[in-house]
Amino acid sequence: MSEAAPQVLAFGEAMVEFNQASQDKPEYLQGFGGDTSNFCIAAARQGVRTGFVSAVGEDPFGRLLLDLWAREGVDTATVRLDAAAPTGVYFVSHGPNGHAFDYLRAGSAASRYAPRDLPREALAAARVLHLSGISVAISNTACDAAFAAIDLVHAGGGQVSFDTNLRLKLWPLPRARAVMSEVLRATDICLPSWDDVTALTGLDDRDAIVDWLLARGPRVVALKLGKEGAYVATAGERRLVPGRAVAAVDATGAGDCFGGAFIARLVSGDDPFAAARYANTAAALSTLGFGAVAPIPRREAVEAMLAA
Repeated sequence: MSEAAPQVLAFGEAMVEFNQASQDKPEYLQGFGGDTSNFCIAAARQGVRTGFVSAVGEDPFGRLLLDLWAREGVDTATVRLDAAAPTGVYFVSHGPNGHAFDYLRAGSAASRYAPRDLPREALAAARVLHLSGISVAISNTACDAAFAAIDLVHAGGGQVSFDTNLRLKLWPLPRARAVMSEVLRATDICLPSWDDVTALTGLDDRDAIVDWLLARGPRVVALKLGKEGAYVATAGERRLVPGRAVAAVDATGAGDCFGGAFIARLVSGDDPFAAARYANTAAALSTLGFGAVAPIPRREAVEAMLAA
């Protein structure tokens, strides 16, 4: 692979979003979603070379995603075009009980992804592969591809980053627990959210949760705690890295932003605690605007807040 090959690859599904502009009108604003895609863009905006491993349909929505990644500097050489399946989409509607999500992703191009589709050379050269609970939940073939990708990255000397991202609309909790336990055995860096990991483990104590995760394989755990910050642990040390106080307006994608910034800083040489301080700041800045992608800050904005 060339020197310009991606340092960080993410595997999963990206989708096109249609967000209801008003409760009273059937008008929707087009945007983008997908946890691993958000992660990839966040890492790219911090200055590391990233690439997305997935598939999109040969349709207008797939082209929108390819254009998005091209604008963001995310390598698309590892994105497969599937002429026989659509790109996934979802709708966000707003009502008196808050917002609701409706997904049209069954049979999507990304859900048809299989081990034979993997970019073996790129995975072997990557320093980090990132995936999530959604990556392994969208289909059996995608799950198989995720495990094969993990093996390829480890064989090349790279590391695996995993965000639990539990979505019970995609699979039942017992299956999620079983599959994620196997992923954790092959995970080097774990980036769980509080609600996910308490459901997966049945625990509600930070140290007990961290002990449970470290015992299964990860060498670094950064437990995301929202505005409180992140509880970061290694085998030899653990501490709460406080969050940054901001006037947040929308936390959509803040956890994905944290993950992308955290991995970007680890790849750039930070220790996990310094990386979490940086990632907390990036995530806080991402809540100052609406949507999952547009408000993700670039490195200059994060460094300016850290220096303030």
